[in-house]
Amino acid sequence: MKKYVIGIDLGGTKISTALATFDGELVENVVVPTKAEEGEIPVLNRIIGTIEEVLEKARVTTDEVESIGIGSPGPLDAVTGVIITTPNLPFKNYNVVKPLMERFDIPVYLDNDANVAAIGEFMFGAGKGKKNIVYFTVSTGVGGGAVLNGNIYRGNTCNALEIGHTTVAPNGPRCNCGNIGCLEAVSSGTAIGKRGKEAVATNVETSLKQYENVTSYEVFKEAEKGDEVSKDIVEEALNYLGIGVANSVAIFDPEMVIIGGGVAQVGDILFNKVREVVNKRCFKNMAESCEIAPAGLGSNAGVVGAVALAILESKNNN
Repeated sequence: MKKYVIGIDLGGTKISTALATFDGELVENVVVPTKAEEGEIPVLNRIIGTIEEVLEKARVTTDEVESIGIGSPGPLDAVTGVIITTPNLPFKNYNVVKPLMERFDIPVYLDNDANVAAIGEFMFGAGKGKKNIVYFTVSTGVGGGAVLNGNIYRGNTCNALEIGHTTVAPNGPRCNCGNIGCLEAVSSGTAIGKRGKEAVATNVETSLKQYENVTSYEVFKEAEKGDEVSKDIVEEALNYLGIGVANSVAIFDPEMVIIGGGVAQVGDILFNKVREVVNKRCFKNMAESCEIAPAGLGSNAGVVGAVALAILESKNNN
């Protein structure tokens, strides 16, 4: 009897692997450092080791496991199971699915971390009970995923919802991707911190000058205290984020847009501004019927999302 799935959150600094039930309850969870600098095979062996460890700890055999889900940074090919390349992992055009299937004789599914987080929120987080959700993660960068009619929407090359690389400020700064005016280049935590640092380097009067290092955290903190420069930076970044969300509402007409990631932790200041921009820019009935909510899974989002991927994919493939 298949009673369990395994979820693996594969990150640049850590691998988090969990054995879970079909209702998303984590039975065992093992976290190890990725040690990406050691190369492809050592990292693969570390993934295998975490799978063996959660099974052993729970005294569960592979016969009782329905499937394995892996969330990884992209770009990747979810259909073939290949991680194409990603800055913080050693894999280059590497099929991570095949060796795991051969080793454990269990179906293995791979998807990018933003899609995986979207599936997790849809099944077990803020989007539980909904059919159509769009998920934004706003942290170092900006990413996204969409679950439409109960299925993850991957697009033609499995790279749909690269929301951070939609153009919202055509005359804005250049993004790391090479384009000008990407949402990520104006609304990410990195972008907010960068604007703060730029202000400190000028003659403008700002309380940000008291800090040795300025990140988005200090910018939000000083904006809340009333620093005009910080308030302007926050206002502009959140206005662009609102435009990004409004665009997704106009395109997908979801029941809910969920916003997670480090920047979303600032709370009301972000959500109130995004709702204001959506109400201003979208058709009234679409804006009114779309809830904009914070993510619900917190620090476990990656591994719970990988569990949700395993459950959703095994349902779709049975």
